[in-house]
Amino acid sequence: MEDKHNYRNKNYDIEQLLQTASFFAGLPEASLELVSSHAVISSHPANRVILLENDWGGSVYFILDGWVKIRTYNVDGKEVTLNIVGKGEVIGEMAALEEIPRSTDAITLTPTTVCGIPAQNFVSLLFSDSIVGVRLAQVMAKRLRQLNRRLRLREADSLSRVADTLLFLAEGQGKITQQGMEIPNLPHRELSSISGLARETVTRSLTKLEKKGLITRKADILCIHDLETLEQVIT
Repeated sequence: MEDKHNYRNKNYDIEQLLQTASFFAGLPEASLELVSSHAVISSHPANRVILLENDWGGSVYFILDGWVKIRTYNVDGKEVTLNIVGKGEVIGEMAALEEIPRSTDAITLTPTTVCGIPAQNFVSLLFSDSIVGVRLAQVMAKRLRQLNRRLRLREADSLSRVADTLLFLAEGQGKITQQGMEIPNLPHRELSSISGLARETVTRSLTKLEKKGLITRKADILCIHDLETLEQVIT
């Protein structure tokens, strides 16, 4: 069940927001007030639609916790996962900037908490604070670089493509631990959609990587023991 709160009325500490949404770190007081005075915190269970394709973009969302899948459908009606984003990322910004309907769905993969601000306030923030504009450009550049890499590997062997998918997820939302880099152990159907491989092929490739000692899988966590070694798998 969704649980919404007004950020200001519920006395949330704005420092919590700054720590999880890098867009806001170091902004002047006026910019922070513009955000916090209109912010709404909402918590969602897994498999909940946050944004729906073709809806008008009334809000922009910053992910405070959890993982969100960005998806669309091809001409045959098959689901295509374009990205998986997590803590600190922004979603829904393109529709706000272009003032057009949304081009993708955004669906929670895990229990997720987001901070939403009205689209007009987000655009006002961009106009009033150049730092925010630079940070948005950095986000766009990062996503384009990741997409280019995935497109280059479309003709690579299946093991390389699965390894690259894991590295892609680690770069975006990996958590460093003593054992290595941890990412959520996503369902194989999600990894299949990202890598463009059959689910059975993904399962076989993950088993090979585990036998090589490059990864360890638990119920909810997949641990990459050494990023550089996994990188060497890609041919």
